[in-house]
Formats: sequence, C-alpha cells, structure tokens
Amino acid sequence: MHHTSEPPILYFGTPVVLISTSNEDGSPNLAPMSSAFWIGWRCVLGLGARGKTAANLLRTGECVLNLPSEKQVAAVNRLTLTTGSTPVPDYKQKRGYRYVRDKFGISGLTPVDSETVRPPRVLECPVQLEASLAAVHELAEDDEAQRGGVLVLEGRVRRVHLDDEILMSDQPNRIDPDRWRPLIMSFQQFYGLTPNQLQPSGLATIPESEYRGPDIERGRGEAKRVAR
Repeated sequence: MHHTSEPPILYFGTPVVLISTSNEDGSPNLAPMSSAFWIGWRCVLGLGARGKTAANLLRTGECVLNLPSEKQVAAVNRLTLTTGSTPVPDYKQKRGYRYVRDKFGISGLTPVDSETVRPPRVLECPVQLEASLAAVHELAEDDEAQRGGVLVLEGRVRRVHLDDEILMSDQPNRIDPDRWRPLIMSFQQFYGLTPNQLQPSGLATIPESEYRGPDIERGRGEAKRVAR
C-alpha cells in the first residue's frame, strides 16, 4: 500500500563527496556534500549558491572531488556543521553551523598536492577526482521563492587517482565494486553498503523540516488542477 506523503527532503541515498577548493588567500577549503552524480568523466554538483564552496568554485573554476569510504565516516562527521564563510550566514547560524578556517585540521585528514588543479586532494580518500568547472546553471529558476538559491554545476574531470586497494587486480583502469565501499548519505544519516547505520550524523541535528521548500506546496496546487 502507498500513501501520499510530503517528506521535507528527498535524499534517497547518494555517495558523500568532500570538495576541496581554494580560498581567496590560497588556503584550502574542504566541505562535505552528496548532491552529485557522474556521467562519463563529467559530474553534476548541486550546491547552495551562498556557500563558500560554490563561491570558490565560481571564482577559480577548479576543485577536487574526494570520495570517502566507510572508513572515513568519523572524519567526514567532524566537518558537518562547519563553514568556511565568515561571518557565518544567519540561516547557517540557526542550523548550528560554526566558522572553521582549517578544515583539514579539524577533520584529521591530510592534504596532498594535486597534479592539474590548485586545491589539494585528500590523502585518505580512496577516490580523488581533479576537476574544472565546465558550466553553471540555476536550479528552480521557475520559482521566485527559490530562484538563485541553488546552483547546478557541471564539472569536467581532469585527473583520476584511485587507491590500489579498490582496483581490480588484473585491470588497473577498473574499480572492483566488491572492494569499493563508498560512504552514503541517506536522509541525513551515514550508511555504507550494509544494512546498518555506521554512526549518528552531526548533520541530523538539523530537523528535516528546515529543508522544506515551496515545491511541496506548489505540487499540491498542481495535483488539484489535475483532479479538476
């Protein structure tokens, strides 16, 4: 049986990505996100337009997409509710965010030089994708209340670094899915490719209702029009 429902977020489970970018003074910023997918060597990222990561990407046109495994869940969790923006925007303050300049330091992760872009890679992440910004689109341009709030950024992957432990033994250009265990974000909680939650997520301290957007009400009106 199915029921009509209105969940505030539709986060059905996607891999966590740690995006490293360069600040104005050249120092690195590191931020977790999971609104991402790949087609070939292109990626699509959904980012808040007012965030530090988006600002850095738009200014420099480059980043590194570091994909953590289940083993890095604690390090990723230490980055939740932190921001590289100062002062902290009001909407983030209300959700419990605080300013942290040294993201690598607070997470306990190790920066290593990239080969084609300025932002560093994350040594501990089994997958590291150096990328440049190829295109920028606005999400929800059809809705005045949401217009300009979220950006859809297309990235072109320039260099791929993979841990030997996740590669097929006889094919160095193929990842073995039996060895690759990505960290998954599902409805604000951390999971792996196992049925059990890995550990409580700091992000889950934000009520899902905080993410409720106008598209829910808009959908109600559309349903009524169809019923007529």
